Amino acid sequence: MSETPPNTLQYRFDGPEDAPVLILGPSLGTTWHMWDRQVPELAQQWRVFRFDLPGHGGAPARPAGSVAELAARLLATLDALGVQRFGYAGCALGGAIGIELALRHPARMASLALVAASPRFGTADEFRQRGVVVRTNGLDPIARSAPDRWFTGGFAAAQPAITEWAVQMVRTTDPGCYIAACEALAAFDVRPELGRVGVPTLVLVGSDDQVTGPAEARTLVAGIPDARLAVVPGASHLVPVEQPAAVTDLLVHHFSTAWQQPFDTGQTVLPAPAPAAAVPAAQPQAAPVAEIAPAAVPARSEGAPDRYRTGLKIRREVLGDAHVDRTLAQTDAFSGDFQQFVTRYSWGEVWDRPGLDRRTRSCITLTALVAGGHLEELASHTRAALRNGLTPDEIKEVLLHTAVYCGVPAANSAFRVAQQVIREETTPAG
Repeated sequence: MSETPPNTLQYRFDGPEDAPVLILGPSLGTTWHMWDRQVPELAQQWRVFRFDLPGHGGAPARPAGSVAELAARLLATLDALGVQRFGYAGCALGGAIGIELALRHPARMASLALVAASPRFGTADEFRQRGVVVRTNGLDPIARSAPDRWFTGGFAAAQPAITEWAVQMVRTTDPGCYIAACEALAAFDVRPELGRVGVPTLVLVGSDDQVTGPAEARTLVAGIPDARLAVVPGASHLVPVEQPAAVTDLLVHHFSTAWQQPFDTGQTVLPAPAPAAAVPAAQPQAAPVAEIAPAAVPARSEGAPDRYRTGLKIRREVLGDAHVDRTLAQTDAFSGDFQQFVTRYSWGEVWDRPGLDRRTRSCITLTALVAGGHLEELASHTRAALRNGLTPDEIKEVLLHTAVYCGVPAANSAFRVAQQVIREETTPAG
């Protein structure tokens, strides 16, 4: 494997050098080996290009904090190889990258398949919480729970080798890159833009996917013009691994029949890197069930003044959607002007200034709240500090410092509040 430049991704090719390029994008916590069972058949017709996310599968640990940045690194990799036009299939985070490419670079994409994907992945709170858990406890808790998220119970019990492969794959991911990918998913929301996806699109989902299931798939189908939906029975989130034959058949059919012209065959390719640990063999899988189903198109958000819009975005990123939604739900005619003021000036002006990073602002805010005895606000801003990248040990140091300058009684009360919040936020789910 040649050295990977900073703005590109680790990759490999399979298949004929003169064939159209088909890209397979991985899910968070996986490597390109999640597509191993699809490659032999796909590589008969296409030049299959697989890539690893930063810090995954031994790739250089250069975190990318947004889906747009991941898409830009992928395009930089393809540009360096001379690949101009391609088909794309991506799973979960890989699917988000595919939507980003279809929206921002439609001329490059010939056809699109979205596997276990969504226009918005859960809530921003869920992924920022996952980042807090990893920052505090490392990746082991996430790795141990991966089979429950990725596979049906029957498959995990019947395929212990694949289950252990999944655990080790997450465990060996770079924690900083995993956290950055969580931040990327937390900020990803293209619901209002789905109507601009103009390439032939297949939306593929496992019937038992509890992460991004059939409901999210139908939202994609409703929003993307002429998209088709395929529901694969007996599969959860990592459907290409759990039902490889069904997924392969669907991808072959889609990319064989829905490839927009023109196609540019003038490509230069580099040698493929040596293979790493592959997916263990599994039992024969069930056939897919495909359907087309309508769903309600999510409403577009109302316009708002720029500073308010910016402030609300930052407020949600720092305090979390649940906290902000709860606060705004309690707003009435009496308190509405105050909430507008706080959002516009505190969050849209001060928190948006470039002079201090958010970690530093969290340190200052915690200190000020301890000094003022504002323990209710201290709880929400302890959560915010964890989201902004402070570790529990760093929060402890901040509170120790306040004991000197704000008084021991104030710091004592603050420690009780912060201790409870940290326990809640850093204890892995399940």
